[in-house]
Amino acid sequence: MHIVIRTFLVIVLLWIGLLLSGYGVLIGSHQNAAGLGLQCKYLTARNITTAQFIHSESGIIGLSDCPVLRKSDKVIDDGQ
Repeated sequence: MHIVIRTFLVIVLLWIGLLLSGYGVLIGSHQNAAGLGLQCKYLTARNITTAQFIHSESGIIGLSDCPVLRKSDKVIDDGQ
């Protein structure tokens, strides 16, 4: 029972951290536009967001993989 409660508390703390910081965690990605584009889906505390990047295998022109964390445009507490 203690493990379940601790796991729940860790999940709640992570969710609050995502909510206040405005970051999202990568949950999926795939290439689009004949392999030239990279579509990344991020789970934030509020919803699932999608980001489009230019894709290249070398990573020189675009990204080779999606970043694991990404800052969202909407933040609850932006310090103002």
